Formats: sequence, structure tokens, C-alpha cells
Amino acid sequence: MTQLPEGLHGVYRRSDLITEIGLPSVRGLLADGRLSQYSRNILIDRERLLDFPTRAAAALLLVGRRAALCGHTAARIYGCSAADASPIHVLSGYDRKIKSRVGIALHQGAFDEEDVLLLDGLRVIGLELALAELLCRAYQPVALACADQALAGLAPGYREQFRAEVARRIRLRTDTRGRRRAQVLLGLATGIPESPAESAMLLILHDAGLPLPELQHQIRDINGRERYRTDFAWEAPRVVLEYDGREAHENRAEQDAAREADLRSRGWTVIRATAADLRSPARLIITLRAAIARRHVA
Repeated sequence: MTQLPEGLHGVYRRSDLITEIGLPSVRGLLADGRLSQYSRNILIDRERLLDFPTRAAAALLLVGRRAALCGHTAARIYGCSAADASPIHVLSGYDRKIKSRVGIALHQGAFDEEDVLLLDGLRVIGLELALAELLCRAYQPVALACADQALAGLAPGYREQFRAEVARRIRLRTDTRGRRRAQVLLGLATGIPESPAESAMLLILHDAGLPLPELQHQIRDINGRERYRTDFAWEAPRVVLEYDGREAHENRAEQDAAREADLRSRGWTVIRATAADLRSPARLIITLRAAIARRHVA
């Protein structure tokens, strides 16, 4: 049985593979179904067809040697799991004329080679550039979540420097659409939220005009030891908002109830939110606004 070489995440130029293992072997692997034909000159190890790096590598080889992964795909390569895994976003110069195809979002524009990194064999636009694009153009909750995840991956001492560079990239974009909203989203990003859902919730609170809460607020006992860490807290009116993510709170009903009772005994108003409130937040906003106003008056 012919052994497939590693290739680029299981992706091969047909001509290179023929040189390496010979035309009869390539034809045999195609006939056996071990290779899948992505395009006339690009072949993929069928067992890896659905792998994200494999799809990214195939798109890069199709578009050309100077292409680079950008947008959602670049952010995901850098570890931002909130970014969309499909389609694969590829940036190419204006000199390439590629027909659109399912699974690839092709972007054309000028870019500097200095802004391209080679990560695990894949050409990827720098994270600052990728985030600038997402903050300007992507679905806002996803863009903010990606910015939070990127900041969370940095040491706290480097976050402001990174934020400043993303802001500079936003200002330098030749396409000015979305620039103002990108600045707002970047201002909300802290790297503190522990999930994309929490980033989305913060955006909802901001858009509703509520005062911004403290994220991951520590509630301490009389000895100064941390007792609880809450998702969102308004300290002056002593209001807490807890997001009940399905995985984080599954099989924890009794524990959550005891925690909530203890918080209430310490003088906090506790409001809980779920994924349904992310989709339709009107009820939650009314409840929060009333709680904050009531405790301020009291």
C-alpha cells in the first residue's frame, strides 16, 4: 500500500505528489478513495477533508503562493474559537483571478509581506490586522468575543500595546466602513470575559444604555478572602448578573441555588440570564434597569 507523505496538513499539489511518489501511485490513491480531488491540481487526504487546518491549506494552495489567511480564519488560527470555522477566508492581491467556490471567501486587496506570518506552515495575516477587519465588518458579538479572546491570550502588561496597534490598523484601513463601530467594540474588549457568551452579554448591556458592570467581580468575606467571583456586578447598587451557560451550570442547580441565597443574604440582588436572553434580551434589560434603579433609590 502506497504511503502518503505528510504534505501541508494532508494537502498536495498534484504535480508535487507525482514527483514524490509517481503518477501510478497517485492514480491508485485516487481510485481507492484515499485521495480526494479538491481542484485540478490540488489533492487532499480524504481522512482529513473536514479538518480546519486542512481546509485552510487547500484554500491557500488554490488561490496562490502569495495568498494569506485573513479575517475569521486567521483569528481562529490564532486561537480565537469564537471566529467562524467556515468558510475559509483568503486574502489575495488583485493580480489573481480566482473563481468563487463553496467553502472559500476570497478577499482581494494590497497587503505587505511584513504583515504575513507563517504558522504551522500556513501563511496568515497578523492578528492585529485580522481583528481590525472583524471589528469593522463581522457580526458584532463574534467580533467582540474574538477581541476578548485575543487579549486574554496576552500577558496583562502587553494588552494596551496590542489594543493600540489594533486601533492603528483600524484607522489605516482604506475601507472606512465600520470604523466607528470597530472603535466602540475595541473599547469594550478587555480579555476578562470567560466565554464568547459573556462578551455578547456585555455588548447587549452596552447597547441598552445600561451602566457598564465590573466583569468577574470578586465578592469577599469580612476577612478579605474571595468568596465568589461573579460574571457581572454593579457594586454601588449591589446588583449581580450571572450568565448560566449550559455546560458551566449543568448539574449544578443545588450549588447555584445555595450560592444565590448566600449572595442575597450579603445584600446583593441576583439576576440570572441564559442563552435565550442573548437571543431576545428585552425582558432581561427591563429587569436589570429596574433592579439598578431600585437599589440606587434605596
